[in-house]
Amino acid sequence: MPCISIIGSGFSGLSAACFAASGGADVQVFEKNNMPGGRAGYFKEQGFLFESGPSWYWMPDVFEKFFNRFGKSAKDYYNLVQLDPGFQIFFKDKDCLKVPASLNELYEVFENIEPGSAAKLKRFLKEGELKYNLGMRELVYKPAYSWKEFARYDVLVGVAKSNVFKSLRSYVRSFFKDERLIALMEFPVLFLGAMPQQIPALYSLMNYAALEMGTWYPMGGMYKVVEGMHALGSSLGVHFYMNSEIKKISVSDEAAYGVRTVDRSFRTDAIVASADYHYVENNLLDEHYRNYTEQYWNKKTLAPSCLLFFVGVNKKIKKLIHHNLFFDTDFETHATAIYKSPKWPENPLFYVCCPSKTDPSVAPDGMENLFILVPIAPGMEDTESIRNGYFDSLIKRIEIQCDDSFGEHIVFKKSYCINDFEKDYHAYKGNAYGLANTLSQTAFLKPSMRNNKLNNLFYAGQLTVPGPGVPPAIISGQIAAEQALKFCNKLMYEKVI
Repeated sequence: MPCISIIGSGFSGLSAACFAASGGADVQVFEKNNMPGGRAGYFKEQGFLFESGPSWYWMPDVFEKFFNRFGKSAKDYYNLVQLDPGFQIFFKDKDCLKVPASLNELYEVFENIEPGSAAKLKRFLKEGELKYNLGMRELVYKPAYSWKEFARYDVLVGVAKSNVFKSLRSYVRSFFKDERLIALMEFPVLFLGAMPQQIPALYSLMNYAALEMGTWYPMGGMYKVVEGMHALGSSLGVHFYMNSEIKKISVSDEAAYGVRTVDRSFRTDAIVASADYHYVENNLLDEHYRNYTEQYWNKKTLAPSCLLFFVGVNKKIKKLIHHNLFFDTDFETHATAIYKSPKWPENPLFYVCCPSKTDPSVAPDGMENLFILVPIAPGMEDTESIRNGYFDSLIKRIEIQCDDSFGEHIVFKKSYCINDFEKDYHAYKGNAYGLANTLSQTAFLKPSMRNNKLNNLFYAGQLTVPGPGVPPAIISGQIAAEQALKFCNKLMYEKVI
């Protein structure tokens, strides 16, 4: 039985572990921190359960497909509920746009804002569905070593029809004129890593996922997904080692033969590195065995980092729902501060998750659990004074939009930012979301999933294919595990003959 070692237990690492074990490998997972999940962590304080990682559950088909591959279903591990409204956006002057779960209700919302836009939304979502099906069927489940993997006539025709060479900005504005509707359709790019005019219109598939497939929530929190994947891996025989940071990948004869922690060495036949790609290359491998130079990484366009606040409030807050986007200031100015002229933004757009509106288990009775996120450029100076300088203004803006004062009711506050991402996850430049999904960083143009110097070392996660986000991370782990198993099976065959 071949042995496959997984470095990191985020979503890509957990996925890789499950697929490698089901493929017949003896799997060992090494996690730097004291719990599985990587960036998808949580902590408890004063009766609140705060989640420090992803909070949006989109593309439920990817989660379900993952569990189905092992004869399971997501409902075997957690109770999934659809949010209605899925989310809301606050604009200037307390104008609020709620996004209902019902498509017919959504069409009415669009039509009331901009006459004639309901029919346009139907066409927009139909094209988004075609892109989504193309992407999920033909593009993302490939290792993307070469353009040749996509060189089929039907795939090329599909890509050409998906507006891949048109920007999301021009594409959205060819359908809608009202700035509120445009903001709704463009907001996902704030996390994709570039200005809307730099993101290919192919990514309107995200609007299809959000608006037609819906926004969901696993009761108990997103960490329930981690617990489910961890439980599945354990049932498949995966060995998990917590508090076991890998310090070195051992190499001999152009192959990795083991990994070393502070006090132990483990032999292996193949490795899937789902930890930060840049960190693995620059700290666990000698220079001769790295795929990329520091100059290469410095030229990459990263998706944002973020300033986070975890806040406990001893009262209920009016008008907030589970997911809230505050677009009451200028989008272009904030996006420029992230992507064009990196600096700490003035009057930034931000996001507030209030899971206690859906889930009473995350806060004491009568209280609210707030997760506040401000997207910022990676690699910025990060100090407590800078963080604290934002907090009061963010709370004040929430109070104004919600017509509800709660600042004096805050009973818990904790911040998290670039320095913490670097310390806890070795995140390159403190990034939170990986590489930007620009055209020049798509598919085979992303950092390779395969180490070109060591034939049994593979990478997974947000700095390689298919990209950032929880569903892509799950897919990334699957692809990397399949590549590692393919190598091990070839190795075993060669030994037999």
